[in-house]
Formats: sequence, structure tokens, C-alpha cells
Amino acid sequence: MNDLESALTSTADYDAQGVMTPKPYDALLLASFGGPEGQEDVIPFLRNVTRGRGIPDERLEEVATHYRANGGVSPINEQNRALKAALEAELAAQGIDLPVYWGNRNWDPFIQPTLEQMYESGHRRVLMLSTSAYSGYSSCRQYREDAGVALKASGLEGKLEVDKVRQYFNTPGFIQPSVEGLKEGLASVREQLAQSGNPDGQIKIVFATHSIPNSDADAAGPRDKSYLEGTFPVEEWPAADLYSAQHLAVAQEILAQVPEAAGLEHSLVFQSRSGAPHIPWLEPDINDAFEEYKEQGVAGVVVMPIGFISDHMEVLWDLDTEAKQTAADLGLAFHRAPTAGTHPAFVQGLVGLVKERLGLSTGRAAATTCGAWFDVCRPECCVKVMRDGTTKPTIAAVDAEVKAPAL
Repeated sequence: MNDLESALTSTADYDAQGVMTPKPYDALLLASFGGPEGQEDVIPFLRNVTRGRGIPDERLEEVATHYRANGGVSPINEQNRALKAALEAELAAQGIDLPVYWGNRNWDPFIQPTLEQMYESGHRRVLMLSTSAYSGYSSCRQYREDAGVALKASGLEGKLEVDKVRQYFNTPGFIQPSVEGLKEGLASVREQLAQSGNPDGQIKIVFATHSIPNSDADAAGPRDKSYLEGTFPVEEWPAADLYSAQHLAVAQEILAQVPEAAGLEHSLVFQSRSGAPHIPWLEPDINDAFEEYKEQGVAGVVVMPIGFISDHMEVLWDLDTEAKQTAADLGLAFHRAPTAGTHPAFVQGLVGLVKERLGLSTGRAAATTCGAWFDVCRPECCVKVMRDGTTKPTIAAVDAEVKAPAL
């Protein structure tokens, strides 16, 4: 038994707040969305993303243009490779011997074969870190389902344990890059306005995130909201649904740390909507919002992509291409702040979350009005019933169906 193992308990217990007892994890799985690596991958990748929704290839080709304009390659892959390398370097720098693997939901390397590889390499207790920071079906529960389905399908249920790092939307390491980005963005837009002869032009700070169906937003978090009282008090929510409320809490924390933003108006907008037009999704769309801002006398916008951790296709296309063009057409000064990416504070923050679960740190880092999120999700958290009336098996939840090994 090494020093790390001797310092830890191997129990699977967790307390009433969903805080899990530290364990001697022997590997880290970086889990992400995935993306095509060439033109021939684009449609098969989009079929994976939309599996079970009956969307014909002709409609998929409409989305495929975003990837085809980039040579059929999604930038998320290289960004995940860079994040994996940064995590490995930071773990090594802190003396933590924890190998890092990478598995995707929708493209190679897929999560199931990655878990099989980890087991074959001798790992038995895996901690999963996803590249989505907020609560919600697609941003949290679906990753827990991916692992649960993979363990059952591979025959590794009861042989390989997989837990998940808590959602980290309100951790200081995730927020710090946006604080710096907002300061730089305000300076950029003010310079643009000065150069155009409008130094006193009104600036709007626009916090952007991925739109989701209203039904998913309403289901975000545990169905019994009383579980949130010690973590995200309901009376303090800045929005009707938890998904939006978490984003607005992050926005408020960023603004509080940027004196240059004092007195400026801000908003939360949405982007990257997909799916049938008759299904309501969160609004307003960023492009529609820009038109309203122009009518209200806004002269420049600083776009803060707080819903994303890296500059993947939704950022490069929906913000840097479409939203930027909309701003240009309207005559708005425009600046898009960077995402967290491999910013040192972000990487150190992620390693800090791993150290929490290993028992190598005290306290649970959190900013904003809400506390640290659950390690173990509450019953029916972000639940989504499939068309056949069933739900998928999950890991890392009070009501998880997947059996953990008796280690």
C-alpha cells in the first residue's frame, strides 16, 4: 500500500449533503462530448449525437456545414488533448500519481472502450471528470448514464467502480478566467468605441450559454428542491429554473470581481438551439438579443461564453461567426472573451476537485451565493424519461442502479 492509499478510506459512504467519503481512486477519466476528425466523420458523428430522434441526413447536413467549414474537424478534440496534458502536468507537479484517460460520448475514443481499457490496465476505482460545468441532463446526468450504460454493456458492472467529480460551475478556478476575460473585453470594446468616435457609447455585458429545452431546464437538479436548501437556497435563485439560475449566479460573481463593469447592464442569452421548432427552448437567442440591444441604444457588446469550458464549435461558429456577423451588421462593437480552456487557474481548480475526492485537501471550493455541488446526485436529479417510458442506468447518484464492486 502506497502513501496515498494509506491516507484514505475505501468506504463508499456519503453524507446527507451528498458529500462522498474520500477514496483511493487509481485513474481519472476525462469525459467529453467528442467531435469529428475529418470530413468523412461528420455525418456519422451527427448521427451519434441525434441517435433515437429520427433526424434524416438531409437535416444533419445543415449542421454539418459548421464542421465542413473547419475541414470536418471539431476543435474540441485538440482542446481535450490539451486539457488532458495540462491535467497530467498539474497532477505530476503536485505529486499525485493518477493516470488520465480520455473518453467521449459521441466519437472516438468512446467512453465504453476507454473504461474497458482502464480495467484491462489494472484500474478498479475510477474518478470521472466531465467537460461540462453546470447541472442539467446533457451537462451532468447524461455523462452518468454514459458510464452506467458502458459498465453494464461491457460486463464491468460490479468489477469497475466509476464515480464523478461534482459540477464545478461556481468554483473559483472556473470563474477566474472569465474575470480576466471581462476586464480585457471591456477595454477592447471601449477602445473600439473610442476609435469610432463614440467613446461614451453604451456597453452591454452579454453572458452566453447553450440553450436547452425548457423541459430539461425545469428538470435540472433534484425533483425535490428541498435538497438544495443547504447548497443553492431556493429563495436566492436569480431565475425560475436551476440551469439558468446557476449561470446568473456565476455572472453576478464575475461582475462583483470586475470594478470596470460597475454600472453596466448585463444579460443572460442562449445559443446553439437545435431540434424541432415546436419544442420550446430557453430564450432569447443571442442574435435576437443583439437586435433588441441596438434598438435600446447599446453601442457595443462584450460576450462572455460562461456556459462552455473551451472554444469548441458552438463557440467558434455560433459566437465568433454568426453572432459576430450580427453585431457587425448592426454596427455594434464586439468582443468575445475566451473560455477557461487550459488557463492555469482552471486546471489547478480541476485538480483541486480531484484532491477533494482523494482526501488530499480540506474544504470544498465554491464561490457565488450557492455552495459546493453534490458529489453524489440526489434522487431523480436531472432525470429524463426516454420515449419508451424508461430511464437509463446511472452512476454517482443516490438512486444509481449500477452496482459498485466490493473493493
